[in-house]
Amino acid sequence: AKPLSNVCLYQICRVTEFYCPFKCLKGGSPNVQRGKMAGVLERSYIEICGFERESVLRFRQITLNLGNAVLYADSAGGFSYEDSGKLLSVTSNRFIHWSTSGDTVQFVEQSLDTNLLNNAVRLRIPNCLLLPGGVCIQETLNNIIILIVTSQSVHRLVLPHPTRMYRSDLVTELQMQSIFTDIGKLNLNEPAHSYVLPFAQGTQTTAPSTSAAWISHEGEALFALASPSGAITVVTLPAHDQDGTVSILELKQSSMMQRLAGWMPTAIRGDQSIPDLAISLAVHQLEDDTFIFALCQDHKLRMWSLKHQMCLLVTDMLEYMPAGRGEVKASPALAHKLRLFFSSSIGLCLAIYLAVPKRSQFCVLQLVASENNRYSLDHISTLFTTQETLVDFVLTATDIWAVWLDNDNQTVVKYISFEHNTTGMWNQVFVQPSPEEEVHVGEDQDPREIYLDVLFSPLRFTASAIIKALQIYKRDTERYSDLSWEELKKRVTVTVENELQGSVTEYEFCQEDYRLLQVEFWSKFYACCLQYQDVLSTPLALHISPATAMVCVLKKGFVSFLLPCFAIDHLYLSSDDYLISEEETPIAEDSEMSRDVLQLVQCLRMVNESLPEDMAYEMEKALEDLLSPEKVSEKVLEGLLASDNGNVIQDITNKLQDINNPIVAINMLLRELDLETDAETDSRHTGNNWQLLFMRISLSQLYGSSVAASLICQAVCQIAMTRTLICRDLLILQQLYLRIGDNVRGSQLLQLQQDLISRCSNLLCTYHLLKQMSLTLSSSVPLDILNADLQHLSVLELSDSTTPTSRRSVLNPQTVVELFYQNVARKAIMSQIFSQQDVEGNQTMLHWSQMISSVLTLLCQFLYPLDEYVRLVGPWCQVNVGSYRFVLGHCYLASGEGQKALQCFQEAAAEVDKEEFLMKLTGSVEEAATTTAPRLLYYNKVLRLLEDIGLPELVIHLATLAISEAANDERIQVIALFVFAPCIITFSYTSLLCCFVLCVLQVVSIIESRARAVDLMTHNYYELLYAFHINRHNYRKAGTVMFEYGMRLGREVRTLRGLQKQVNCYLAALSCLRLVHPDYAWIVQPSSGAAVIKCLKQLLSSDVASYKMRQKIYW
Repeated sequence: AKPLSNVCLYQICRVTEFYCPFKCLKGGSPNVQRGKMAGVLERSYIEICGFERESVLRFRQITLNLGNAVLYADSAGGFSYEDSGKLLSVTSNRFIHWSTSGDTVQFVEQSLDTNLLNNAVRLRIPNCLLLPGGVCIQETLNNIIILIVTSQSVHRLVLPHPTRMYRSDLVTELQMQSIFTDIGKLNLNEPAHSYVLPFAQGTQTTAPSTSAAWISHEGEALFALASPSGAITVVTLPAHDQDGTVSILELKQSSMMQRLAGWMPTAIRGDQSIPDLAISLAVHQLEDDTFIFALCQDHKLRMWSLKHQMCLLVTDMLEYMPAGRGEVKASPALAHKLRLFFSSSIGLCLAIYLAVPKRSQFCVLQLVASENNRYSLDHISTLFTTQETLVDFVLTATDIWAVWLDNDNQTVVKYISFEHNTTGMWNQVFVQPSPEEEVHVGEDQDPREIYLDVLFSPLRFTASAIIKALQIYKRDTERYSDLSWEELKKRVTVTVENELQGSVTEYEFCQEDYRLLQVEFWSKFYACCLQYQDVLSTPLALHISPATAMVCVLKKGFVSFLLPCFAIDHLYLSSDDYLISEEETPIAEDSEMSRDVLQLVQCLRMVNESLPEDMAYEMEKALEDLLSPEKVSEKVLEGLLASDNGNVIQDITNKLQDINNPIVAINMLLRELDLETDAETDSRHTGNNWQLLFMRISLSQLYGSSVAASLICQAVCQIAMTRTLICRDLLILQQLYLRIGDNVRGSQLLQLQQDLISRCSNLLCTYHLLKQMSLTLSSSVPLDILNADLQHLSVLELSDSTTPTSRRSVLNPQTVVELFYQNVARKAIMSQIFSQQDVEGNQTMLHWSQMISSVLTLLCQFLYPLDEYVRLVGPWCQVNVGSYRFVLGHCYLASGEGQKALQCFQEAAAEVDKEEFLMKLTGSVEEAATTTAPRLLYYNKVLRLLEDIGLPELVIHLATLAISEAANDERIQVIALFVFAPCIITFSYTSLLCCFVLCVLQVVSIIESRARAVDLMTHNYYELLYAFHINRHNYRKAGTVMFEYGMRLGREVRTLRGLQKQVNCYLAALSCLRLVHPDYAWIVQPSSGAAVIKCLKQLLSSDVASYKMRQKIYW
């Protein structure tokens, strides 16, 4: 996709802010409708990577110098504010995520509503490595407290709560300070913030294996560390605002057998491990006690009471295994994991992952209390999985979410309901695929351009991966953290081209050899980017916001978000195993139709799998070149039939025969794919005006940050890409139906030919358009061009609304969709969602799945063509044709293509009195303007625009066309004269004046009055009148005009130049009178002046004057 004109992007956003000309708005806003695109299946999610096109995130470095080191695996985690799900809250949609690697932990605070400043910090504690579970964040009324556990120390960071940084929940700033803004002012070496463990020796055999941390009800910071001896050491720091001493206690088994086992050498016991060594810890606080749960190497779960310092419960987890317990018991547990979930409704639940080769399982248990402080565990569910390497999992009130790495080191994310799942089938999450291992470069394509397009596409690589690859490729350690996206692109280009030039030893190359060299060097750099992108994409943890149910996958280099998958996308993306298990779908209304729809989707998948890469590229190219999708799909089908060596088409044909009612099934799919919707206005909210104002201001910030913009617009791109494939495959499948037609006959066949295929073709063009808009990057708009564009808009009288406040994103650069979302669509979307919900007070909850689904649906409905993409719409969109032709013409003007703009303006003229946008543009909707022809008002606006830009040739052309339309109607000509007169007179368009054959007197009267009213040295309308009369052979009138002109020059311009012009005027007047019959060769003198007559007689008798008169007779 080609880069768009800078001006056009801003310009269209400005135009659409005043009024959107396209049907998707219809003068209002689209509604989210169930059963349409918003019908989300609660069965699958899609992963959207949240990395932005910016330079590497700038972390402020903080270093603490302490002891030695051991090795632990990298880890990550997240924290969501308690009020992050409330609309009227300073912490709405706000969260913190962290990652650890060796002796370093880095924190990033993010918000989906506003951009946070100074939001990243990296803390390094040399030789003190972060323990698993060694980071905990909790909030109090006034503070955010971060607890950190390393192999040799514990730390507490006390930061201000956002509600204390911003006293009001009403936040209107485009940017806010993060809680990490003043972290550099903390002295982390003070005893209140750090404590060195006295028992830590820094060796692998003495270092803790895992940890947990929490804040007590009294404000104390507690740290539980799993000792290599099997005990659990609890370190307690006094509250940060109170004096006190650090206390350490140890929880350990006190039975005689435990003491004997602990004393007996491991060689005598026959194992090399400590049975009760905790490998996973979790903590739950009660009102007067704290329970510490430890999952140990002997596969047993132990529950400790911190108050009583004793073990209250021991459960052998192998009892929940159906088979193979003896084999598992013989080896120590190393990868088991433990998670807790508590709510007032269901109590405390535990989920234990038992890592057993090929028989891994999750056990969900509920803690039950009885009298006398006796506790037991009730079994709720056991869930099995075939995945091997579990990275992390999270327990919620109803589900288990888990992330794995498969045998190919690819990320796998799934979730399952542990109570209501009868089939044991895990729900799918369609993860973001890795970039292609190879880039296909066509013979007619430039390898450099193709590789740059792929590398800097919005969906493939992070800036960090490209920078790392650049450092390796150049074999240097130069830092590129301050490079913008465009600067980085230039640096990559220069680096690869220099490497290529440095390897050339010959002075002459044929074009093909040089092209192969380009492919070789660019593919080498691309391979480096792939390697680092894979590393940065390694998953470390899952985070689920308890308040909004937002699910994030925390990776080494970025955070990805899981969005609900729409029904049609779910069916198309699901694997065959899942499709077979589907019994019903919300797309269909009954089980019979559900079966037909599922069969149809399976056929679509078979078409997709059978389509060769060259045919897929042919379809893509046809859409870009504005060719007919129907004809290209016919050609592709013929190619498939000709190359059907594996009888795939025959298999598809056989499957099609099993669909009872294919026309209805196809119609249902098209209905789900259709973005059009009717607008409805809703004025239900008639409550307190202050409350509504408060609500609307909060809505103005909702999902307004650069993180949210990137996330939402990448989701639109994913939807568009998926649905482009669906429409393409469905179009090919319908062409196949036309060929076989076994179960499609009569009226159904006619419906398929005349309705369904054309609808599918239009939808294919629609989604291709959205995809292009989502992938095309823009660049910044120079200020002078921006000001000129605003001036042009003011000529169209579209500047009467308030000037928008640009929410300039840190995205660098933005895509077309991101620009449209942030500058135009977002506020309209939020207002529409607000109008459809009953919002009361500050208790409005922002449920992630519902909100993001509504936003995506409305954005897709709002999104219609900008600039280059209006061109793509032309061949197939028949709604408000004149409006988008006018918008495209305006864009052509901004990009300097005047002739194309003129053609678009002419095409739009035919729709002026039919389309609301054009009627509003011309002002013909107002009662006072009804007496003037709308097309003349439209032409007048366009002429003024062309005049303002300075294109006189286009003004002449368009005005001639406008006047010619009124050639036979005197009334229309008079109106046209008054409308166009200012423009005609300004540029002295004599030829246009001659077109007013039915109203000559009015033409002359207007120009004469204008000539007598203006300064002679600035505007010369006398010469225009003279030329007009000469053109009409009215020489006497022409002479009169020049005589009057000369008289005024003599009175008003008493300079040498004025005298020269006066002589020429009188000579011209005499020349005109010589061409008139002697009986009429006279002029009525405008004012008395015998001296003037005498001067004329002297000039007539002069030989010199006669010579000059002959020389200037046509002056």
